[in-house]
This record gives sequence, structure tokens and C-alpha cells, in this order.
Amino acid sequence: MKKAKRVKAQPALDRPAQIARSLRHAMPVARMELTHRSPWELLVATILSAQCTDQRVNQVTPSLFEQYPTPQAMAKAMSAKLEALIRPTGFYKSKAKNLISCAQVIIAQFKGQVPDTMEELTSLSGVGRKTANVLLGAIFGKPAIVVDTHVRRVANRLALTHSRDPEQIERDLQSVYSQTQWTDVSQRLLLHGRYVCLARKPRCLGCPIYDVCVWEGKLQS
Repeated sequence: MKKAKRVKAQPALDRPAQIARSLRHAMPVARMELTHRSPWELLVATILSAQCTDQRVNQVTPSLFEQYPTPQAMAKAMSAKLEALIRPTGFYKSKAKNLISCAQVIIAQFKGQVPDTMEELTSLSGVGRKTANVLLGAIFGKPAIVVDTHVRRVANRLALTHSRDPEQIERDLQSVYSQTQWTDVSQRLLLHGRYVCLARKPRCLGCPIYDVCVWEGKLQS
């Protein structure tokens, strides 16, 4: 009697991989929701998005970009006029100051082009690691993990991190995902937090990663 051939069992996916796979299945395309047509426009929109929704920013930027389509135009902006245009985004005085300063530095130090490294981007007024990572991943195609309030909340609930510090969360996510996954995984975590894993009333019962979620506060099915 011929001995049956033994089939080697396939190893189960680890939990971070299952999370990434399920989110990719739920969101085959994880689009950036800030409307932009250039690196400059995304930089401006991301600065404006601090403490503001993308939807509100997208309502403001068409008229803003019509008047200030380039760093050269923004560098010459009058503060009062710029503040009036961006007022609906909140913190408009500091944002206007940062945008004008940002444009001036881009002209003076980077030949009018938005730089493409973390060090250079974070040298600009109003640009921290989160904004820099948005540009690096969405515009320049470099591996980048964006950590905003949504990513922080979701990553903690999923036990992908146990930190509240954005830079530590970034490092923790870098340690469990390969560089080729960084940009897409963080964007899907962001969108998942924005539309499903809400802060106050998470939509657990329709969650695509419910089965691998270890958050003790999740709603029971």
C-alpha cells in the first residue's frame, strides 16, 4: 500500500499581518482624502488639517490655491488676507504665519521646491513628523508611517503599540511591518479610525478586523 504523502501545514499569519490583510481587503484603495494637485498643495492642506477635518480643509483650499498656487505667491501673502481665507480651519493666525514662513524658506533654501527628506521637511514652519510623513509617503513614494489621533487610537486598541507618544508609535509600527507596507498600512489604520473604530462609539459589529482585535472595550457580537 502506497504511503500517503504528508502535506506540510502552512503557518498561520501573525496578528499584525492578519490586520493588514483584512484592512486591505476592506479598503483595496486607501486614498489620501486631502485634495491636492502638487507637493505644495498637499503640504499646505496638511498644515491646515491640524485640529481640523479633511472635509473642512477641502472646502477652504480651492479659493486658497487660486490665490496662492505656489510658494512664490504664498511668500508674498498679506497676513490679514490669508487669515481670512483659512479662518474656517481654526488656529488661523498661527497657520497663516507658518504658511508664509514655510513658503519663504522653500524659496530661500530649496529653490522653490518642496523638499523630500524628513530632516528638510521638518525644518519648515508648522511641519512635524506627521506632516512630513504624509508628504514622504503620498507624494515622494518613500516608506512612511503617519501617526495622527486616529492611528494612535487604533494602534493602541489593536495592541500594535502601548504608547501614546507619536514617535514611539511610529517606531512600534515600523517594527511589526516591512518598509514596503508602512505607507499603506498607516493610511488604512487612519481611515479605519476615521470611519469605523471611532473614539466614542466604535462600529465594532461591522468591523473587518473584529476577530483579531484584542481591545477589551470592543462591543461583543
